Amino acid sequence: MGTDILIYLGGLALLDTLSPTIIGVTLFLVLTDNRNLTSRLFAYLLTVGLLYFSLGIVMMLGLNFMMEAFSNIFQNKIFSWVIFIVGVILFTASFFIPANKKSNIPKPKTQSIFSIIIIGVTTFIIEAGTALPYFAAIGLLTTIDIPFYQWLPIIAVYNIIMVLPALLIFLGYKLFGKWINPTLVNLRNKISSSSSSALSWIMCIVGVILIFYTIDYL
Repeated sequence: MGTDILIYLGGLALLDTLSPTIIGVTLFLVLTDNRNLTSRLFAYLLTVGLLYFSLGIVMMLGLNFMMEAFSNIFQNKIFSWVIFIVGVILFTASFFIPANKKSNIPKPKTQSIFSIIIIGVTTFIIEAGTALPYFAAIGLLTTIDIPFYQWLPIIAVYNIIMVLPALLIFLGYKLFGKWINPTLVNLRNKISSSSSSALSWIMCIVGVILIFYTIDYL
């Protein structure tokens, strides 16, 4: 495996660190739970990481067959035009997403670890469908034809990088305590109010991908 591939995978992993849900839940826990912060935060991050890791394994094992199937489907010009139009609609609609001032960050209802695990599952459901960098990384791994004992640790490291901002926030809070509370509160407010803009960017990117993926088949 070349260095350029690893750099590209690292870049995609860094893009995935911008997850507003993971960072938002982490900030909520840091700012509201001092007593059980460590156990609850690590239970949350472990749940999210394991679910993403499992998704990566499933995709790696099945993506080759999916790519062959989609390759045959896209040979049909009618289907290609439909997907192309969907891409154009998504791209255009992304500029008209209304601002949403209500926070979409999930919050645990109780102090229990089980509640935190549920929030982890909720985060995975919210984020997995729009984790375009992760999907791109998995797709890249399938194209270089490496054995499982090589791509398995790569996926694991990718997921560690993905939750790295949450770990840095936790570490910063442990080192500097309430000195950085105002900064964390401002960051939480910005993330809570940016969910609609994140959706807009996701729709825009998905639309562009669909357009460029089908344009050769038209």
